[in-house]
Parts: sequence; C-alpha cells; structure tokens
Amino acid sequence: MQLKGDVTIKAPRKKVWDFLTDPNQLAQCVPGIESVEEIEKLKKYRGVVSVGLGSVKAKFNGEVDILELSEPNFAKLKAHGKATGSTADAISEMKMSDAPDNSTLVEWTADINVSGQLASLVSRLMVPVSQKLAGVFYDEVKKRIEGNTGG
Repeated sequence: MQLKGDVTIKAPRKKVWDFLTDPNQLAQCVPGIESVEEIEKLKKYRGVVSVGLGSVKAKFNGEVDILELSEPNFAKLKAHGKATGSTADAISEMKMSDAPDNSTLVEWTADINVSGQLASLVSRLMVPVSQKLAGVFYDEVKKRIEGNTGG
C-alpha cells in the first residue's frame, strides 16, 4: 500500500528537521502511540502502537531503523512491527524544501505492507485508515511546530 502527501509548515527548515528527528517530539504526534525507547540516537528506536481498523484493534511492538539522514533535506526510515498473528513493515521517506514566507514543504511517502490476520480481516479499510492516520500525524506535527515559537 502506497501512501503519500505533503504539508507546508510555517517554520524554517532547520526547526522542522529538528522536530522530525526528535523521537520524543514525534511520539506526541503519532496516533495510538504507547511508548518509544531510543536504542541508538538517530539510528534505532523501539515502540508500541495501538491501531484500530474498524472494530479490529491491534497492538504492534516494533522497531524503527533510520536508513538515511541528510540534514535538513531528507530522511528515510524502515519500521517493522508485530501484533498477534500479524506483521507490518513500512519504508517511509520525507523530503524537506524551502517554501515561501520562511516555510518548509515536507513531502512524504510511505510504502506499507501488512500481513496476517489483520490484513485478511480489514484489508478494505487499510488504505483509507492509514491515509487518515498519516494526515492526523502531520496535522499534529504542523500544529506543534507552528505553535512552538520558542527556540
């Protein structure tokens, strides 16, 4: 399942980059996040996320590996999670570029593969729910960066 989108954030690129590479800041924006643990700074993280797809709920335990960082332009990561009877894998990329009025354009993609019970039970909900969750995430990122005028 391929997802993509973009968001313009009214903040300089360095500020957006710093936010998007801080797992503690990001964790506050991820729908359903229960915990995040840094294993190796800017390299590897572990976390727990609960996802609801219709009437089906799943709790994923997983890890995120940062594959590539090019400050303040590009980030690529890989995530792998397991829930009872299901697995999820994702590769996500974020490209950041300057936008008018000292804003930053973040263009993102996510290639997500869910297999197992969850996939068979709610396959038709996967794309719309995943796209919605991504939208919620980036809306929250935008709100927090734009609302945080302090250094």
